[in-house]
Amino acid sequence: MPYAPAKRRKMDKKPKNNADRLSRNRARRKAIAAGLVKRNDGKDVHHKDGNPRNNAYSNLALRSKKANRSQNK
Repeated sequence: MPYAPAKRRKMDKKPKNNADRLSRNRARRKAIAAGLVKRNDGKDVHHKDGNPRNNAYSNLALRSKKANRSQNK
């Protein structure tokens, strides 16, 4: 279940959360530029070590949205 809008805004203001989100977006753009994924293809870019700021190619993998988002719970 998604967070309530007020809580979401509060979380997004935290510098660590903001930096992690930006890094995840960078990893996605990196994979698109390399031709590994396309927009709206149903895949997520998975960080193997769980660190969203480590965007080395050796740390990135492609997974389905369901597999990637269920593993992190």
